[in-house]
Amino acid sequence: MLILNGQIVTPDAILTDHALYVENGVISAIGRTGELRARYPQAETLDARGQLVMAGNICAHTHFYGAYARGMAIPGDPPKNFPEILTRLWWNLDKALDKDAVRASALVCLVDAIKHGTTTLFDHHASPNFIEGSLDVIADAVDQAGLRAVLCYEVTDRDGLDKAEAGIAENKRFLNAQRDRVRGTFGLHASLSLSDATLRQCRDAHPKGGFHIHVAEHEADEEDSVAKYGKRVAQRLADLDLLNEWTITAHCVHIDAAERALLREKNVWVTHQPRSNMNNAVGAMAWDTLFSEDFKLCIGNDGFSNAMWEDWKAAYLLHKVTSRDPRQANGGAIWQAAVNNNARMASQFFGGAPIGQLIEGARADMILVDYHPFTPLSVGNLPWHVLFGFESSMVTTTIVDGRVLMRDRQLTTLDERAIAEEALALAPGVWERYAAYARR
Repeated sequence: MLILNGQIVTPDAILTDHALYVENGVISAIGRTGELRARYPQAETLDARGQLVMAGNICAHTHFYGAYARGMAIPGDPPKNFPEILTRLWWNLDKALDKDAVRASALVCLVDAIKHGTTTLFDHHASPNFIEGSLDVIADAVDQAGLRAVLCYEVTDRDGLDKAEAGIAENKRFLNAQRDRVRGTFGLHASLSLSDATLRQCRDAHPKGGFHIHVAEHEADEEDSVAKYGKRVAQRLADLDLLNEWTITAHCVHIDAAERALLREKNVWVTHQPRSNMNNAVGAMAWDTLFSEDFKLCIGNDGFSNAMWEDWKAAYLLHKVTSRDPRQANGGAIWQAAVNNNARMASQFFGGAPIGQLIEGARADMILVDYHPFTPLSVGNLPWHVLFGFESSMVTTTIVDGRVLMRDRQLTTLDERAIAEEALALAPGVWERYAAYARR
């Protein structure tokens, strides 16, 4: 496929009068339009009509299983803190999910991702009454959508040791059965819901390491670790040999300086979810400190909509208002995390061609953006155009591995209406089961 008449956003320049040629899912050439037309005269063409051609967005941490929380009322008084949100909302909703609800939750989130130009997602799943095979159900949905994803099951002790062991087995099984556009890692909930014994079982089941875990999202995680184990969360995880260059630590809002040094030493990935942190009132991570210390800092959405530019904007604003310092969370730093670091993480997990950048040899994951600036646009100021000018509705076309998943805002791989109707039909049962657990 030859993409013509676009403004191609490469790491070094925004190219006009250039074309991009895709073959076997890879960007095999970027060059002058006339030259590529002559080189590939028989190629199928896609006319970008002057739009920006950009790498697809990447979500570094999400939860497909939370889809059925949208519009759902929590019985009783509103939760007053994050631990209550966990126990009264999420830990009842995840138990309410059966196989059909897991599949529907994934599909509605994947529709959302395609429409908003998010082409790779790192999902963290929980459904304690449907564990075995749950990751295959999600992987089937990802395959159907045509997107790219890294999946795991959230191991926790909160539902009993049998289900913790079932979660371990599901991660281990899935790690050995990966697919072209789907990879696995090993999911852990958080220190506060995992015993040393269970964490040792996880380490033994995955000796090469690399875990996807929530770290110090709220003070309760640190308080629990200190009270039970006499050490803070990062130190506990390090002592159990769970931290390395493949580990994804989500949130890290309440880590201290010693934990930052330890996490930096272990070379982990750290993901920031600003909309979720604001919604749950857990605080704001030390963004500029982590950035200045050269952390592998990425951006996810924690189950919010897959319009990733919204999380870029939230991060840009959150740290300014909490610090009362407009210099915090510079737009260039947001770009470094959301584009460059997210791309590095995705490329590492897929272990082959680069993902998340438009260069020759990279996987052909890209979007067309109908943005027409009225001030000069360059690679140097593009982050600020995104933060102050881009809207998710401007994504018109989404391509993964060279396959068009949405063309001119029309989905080609998923039937959005049918998926929404199926999910809606299942919702009363999910909500009823949720309410039954919430009353216990």
